[in-house]
Amino acid sequence: MWKIVGLAGLAGVTATGVIIARNHRQRTQRTPEEIHAKLRERVAEAYEHPAA
Repeated sequence: MWKIVGLAGLAGVTATGVIIARNHRQRTQRTPEEIHAKLRERVAEAYEHPAA
């Protein structure tokens, strides 16, 4: 029983690591101009839809 729980936990940690690595790779492939444009979009959205 504990072996199954341990293996499930290990699989979860591995999957999380893969997702984090993929997201990091996508962020590092963007140019500074792309990052700047995305930040401007987010700021514009925040001003259009302010939190309550």
